[in-house]
Amino acid sequence: MSGATTIAAVAAVASAGAAIYNGIEQKKSASRAADQAKRSANQQADAVAEQTRQAEEATNRANQKQPDVAGILSAAQQAGKAGASGTMLTGPQGIDPTALQLGKNTLLGQ
Repeated sequence: MSGATTIAAVAAVASAGAAIYNGIEQKKSASRAADQAKRSANQQADAVAEQTRQAEEATNRANQKQPDVAGILSAAQQAGKAGASGTMLTGPQGIDPTALQLGKNTLLGQ
């Protein structure tokens, strides 16, 4: 009987070991499947983002803003008709040359 008991115990241990091994392999398989699903989802998300970017670029290319050349030229011509130009600080009359003399009678102190 002890031989039969030993064989039964070995068979039980082997069966338990096989069950544990199968459980571990199933977990690994499930983990691999989950990883593959994540990679697939990431690839799909990247593909969608790339398509969106390309569509946006195509839209931007089609709707490029163009400068209003006629308006720019017209504004320059109107400014030229006003006479000597000035800055926002001096206005259209410019700076009075006598204000630049700093107490000397000639320019640059000669």
